[in-house]
Amino acid sequence: MKLGLFTSCLHDRDLTGVIEVAQELGLTSLELSTGGYFPAPHLHVDALQVSERTRSGLREQLDRGSVSLTALNCSGNPLHPAQSVREKHAADLHRSIDLAAHLNVEVIVVQSGNPGAEPTSTLPSWVVNPWDSAYTDALDYQWSLAVPFWKDAARHAEEKGVKLAVEMHPHQLAYNPPSLERFITAVGSESVGVEMDPSHLFWQGVDPVEVIERFGERVFIAAAKDTRINHANVRRNGFLNNLWQRGGYNPPIGLGSHFELNSPPADPSYEFVGIGKGQDLDFWATWLSALQRVNPEIAVNIEHEDAELGPVEGLKHSASALRDAAERVGIGFSN
Repeated sequence: MKLGLFTSCLHDRDLTGVIEVAQELGLTSLELSTGGYFPAPHLHVDALQVSERTRSGLREQLDRGSVSLTALNCSGNPLHPAQSVREKHAADLHRSIDLAAHLNVEVIVVQSGNPGAEPTSTLPSWVVNPWDSAYTDALDYQWSLAVPFWKDAARHAEEKGVKLAVEMHPHQLAYNPPSLERFITAVGSESVGVEMDPSHLFWQGVDPVEVIERFGERVFIAAAKDTRINHANVRRNGFLNNLWQRGGYNPPIGLGSHFELNSPPADPSYEFVGIGKGQDLDFWATWLSALQRVNPEIAVNIEHEDAELGPVEGLKHSASALRDAAERVGIGFSN
C-alpha cells in the first residue's frame, strides 16, 4: 500500500515543486490531473503524447524524486448536454487513456458524467429520488446515453491495459453504491471499477468500509478525504439544499465552457476536512485494513480540500493521521 497525494491542491507549483512537497512529507505516490473539469498544471499532456523523449524525462524526474505516478485524474462530465463541454471532456478522457498506456500508469480516476433529462436539454439534470415516472423517464434517457459511451471508453481502456476508477460524486449518474453497481454491470468491463473516496459517502449516510467489502477487488484506488458533519446545520437545512451561491471565487474556477464552481453555504451541513477532523482514527484504521484486504498494492492518495489548513499544512496533517491509523492495525506504507 502506497501513501501519496492528488496534486490538485498544489496547482500553483510546477511538478518539481510538487515532488519537493512529496519528499518533504515522505509521500511516494502522485495522482496528476489530465483534463476534464480542471486543467493539467503538472503534465504537458500534448508533448507527452507524441514524444518518447518527453516521457523519458518525466520518468527520470519521478525516479529522482522517489515517487511513483499511480494514477491520472480526468474527472469531468463527458455526457454534458452542452456540446462544448461534452466533446472536450470526452476527448480528454480518451487522450488520458492513451497517455496512461504510454506512461505505464494503470489507473485513471473518472466520474460517470450526467446528461440532461431529455434530448432537448441544455443543462445537466441530477435525478436523486425518482418518485414519479417523469424522473424514471429522465433516468432511462440518461442511462441510454451513458452505457454506450462508457462501453466504448472501456473498450479503449482494455486495449491499452488501463483501468477506469469511478468516483461516487454528487451531480453524477453514478453517485452512490447502487448507481455505481448498476453502472459497472451495464458497462460490463473488467476495466471499470471504483475510486474509494469516502468523503461524499459520509454525508449520504453510507458506510465506506461496507462499500469496500461490497466491491472487493473492483476497488482500484483510494482518495483519502474526510468530511465533518455539522449536525446543527443538518437539522436546520438537511444535506440536500440549494444554499450554494453563484461566484465567490477570485479568479473564478471554470468547469468547462461558461460554467463555474459555486461557493458553498456560509453554514454548510458538511465540510471537507483533513483526515481525523471528521471521522476518528479508529475509522481510518478500519478503512485502511479493508483496503488492504481487497487490494494490498493499492495507492491511497490524500485529497486536500480543508479550507482551515493551507495545502502543505493540510497534506502534512492528513499524512500524519493516516500513518497513526495504519500503525494501529499494523499496516506499513511502501516506498
